[in-house]
Order: sequence, then C-alpha cells, then structure tokens
Amino acid sequence: MNKYYKIYRKIKKYNKIVIARHVGPDPDCLASSIALRDVILNTFPKKQVYAVGNPASTFKYLGTLDRFTDDMYTDALLIVVDTPDRKRIDGVDPGKFKYSIKIDHHPFIEKVCDYELVDDTASSASQLVLELIFKTRLKLTKEAGEKLFIGIVADTNRFLFSYTSPKTFNLVSKLIKKTNIDFSNLYDELYMRPVKEIRFQGWIANNMTVTVNGFAYIKLDENILKEYNVDAATAGNMVNEFNYIEEIYAWAVFSYDHSTDLIRGSIRSRGPIVNETASHFGGGGHIFASGVRLKDFDETDLLIKELDEVCRNYKEK
Repeated sequence: MNKYYKIYRKIKKYNKIVIARHVGPDPDCLASSIALRDVILNTFPKKQVYAVGNPASTFKYLGTLDRFTDDMYTDALLIVVDTPDRKRIDGVDPGKFKYSIKIDHHPFIEKVCDYELVDDTASSASQLVLELIFKTRLKLTKEAGEKLFIGIVADTNRFLFSYTSPKTFNLVSKLIKKTNIDFSNLYDELYMRPVKEIRFQGWIANNMTVTVNGFAYIKLDENILKEYNVDAATAGNMVNEFNYIEEIYAWAVFSYDHSTDLIRGSIRSRGPIVNETASHFGGGGHIFASGVRLKDFDETDLLIKELDEVCRNYKEK
C-alpha cells in the first residue's frame, strides 16, 4: 500500500478529524489545512472535520477556521500539516488524539505523529496535499484547488525558489486542467496590498541595516508598527520583498508581536544556509527560509551576530 493510501484509509476510518498547522500562519499552512478539510468533507459529507489554529486577518481570503474545543480530542484523528516539530503546532496536543498523521515538507526535526509523510523535496505542504488528493479517492473541489494553488505559489514565490521541481509544475498543470481555476485573479488576491503596507515597505528599505558581510536586517518595535498601523505578521511578510538586492546574501525582519509578547523573526537567504542558525534559537524551517520567535531584542542581537557570521563565511567561500 502506498504512503498516500495509508493516510486515506485513516481518513476514511475516523468520523472526527482535526487538521492543525504551525503557529504564525502563512498562506501555505492555511491553504493546505483549510483545503484538506474541505476536500475531506466533500468526499465524506457526514464526517466532522475541523481546521484549527489562531486566525490571521492578513490571509482571511483563504477561508475560515474552526475553534478548537477539548471534546475534539475524543476518538479523533489528527492531521498536522506544514509543521516539523511538536513545539510549533498551533493549539493542540498530538498525544491526546486517538491517532495522528503529519504531512510536511520541512527538513525532518523530530517524530511527532504516529504516521509521518515528510518530503523535504516538495515545494510546499499544499503540494503534498494535492498529491494526496490525486493519488487517492479524495474529491477535489474548485475552491480547494484555488487554495492549494495559492499555497504553492506563496511558498515557491511564484515558482522562483530552487525547490520548485518538475513534479510541482506537473501537479499544478493537472490542478488547472481538472478545476479550470482562474489563476490570474488568484495572484491578485495573494499580492494585493493596501497603500499603508507599501509605505511601510519603503520605510523598511530606507532603514534596514546592511553589514559588510552582506546580511541585512531590521528591528521593528511596537511604536513603528503602530505608526504604520500594521501587525507583526504583516511586518514579517515584508521579508519576501527584498530578494533581489545585489549587496546582500541573507536578510531578516524582526518585529514585536503584541499578541505573544515575543519578537517574531523571518529570515531569508540567497545562498547562506540559515535554518541551522535559527535552530540555535528555537526556530527552524528551510535552508533558505526560516522563522524564529525570540524573547526580546537582546536575544535578537545574538541571532543577528550569528547570521552575520554565516554570511561572512559564505562570502569568503
């Protein structure tokens, strides 16, 4: 039995299914969890299926989430998407479920669930969910297809990142043929921004620090976020706007998150491996795209120092 049918058989077996994802949601984790919920309900309308986690107003166009309650643990299947380790799962304890499954495309960190589908060559969790649908009897809807397309586009930065593979393009092509989605309009939803965010992006560009080793960073306290009326999630997403600056190899945005009283860090790279350094501070992710949550800006300075050293070593090589 192939790995996808093992997951399908568990989905078929359980009447109550909870789908969780990582804290600090991005379009891929939201798209993969919400789309998987909707596809399971489309295939098995009588099941109770929930996509849970704290909402993100920035990505509300991807759909609504369900509020988790403790009775959802009872005799339930958990599916965790886009999350490599236990501490980053948003709002649920995997050990309290009857059975648990992980579907993830990050480098393996630790075993979290009873059964794990981990493929770090996949572009996104949305790609893995799409593979699961196409390789089993799950019934794809056009709306779920739109979400999965957005998830793939977001995590590959419009198919620009190196882990975009021929399989990625083949799956997306099959998705478009089967659902006839209007992908041009979906790009509008993903990349449309209010003018306040564009002005904020300009402020970051004008105020970021660029070291002699090619590391760029910005530290955003509560005052500057209030001035531009943006939250930590919006600020973190700005990290993707600085891919093509000639003088830098890696860059990061560190912003104060009022909801958690922590510093949220988003790190990107065009060469230096950054996830190993992020792991020193309790974070992680992909080799060129990682995240971290820090207790204060003093700890942020320690991470900046290490990332700058990573860039120095890369530059020398």
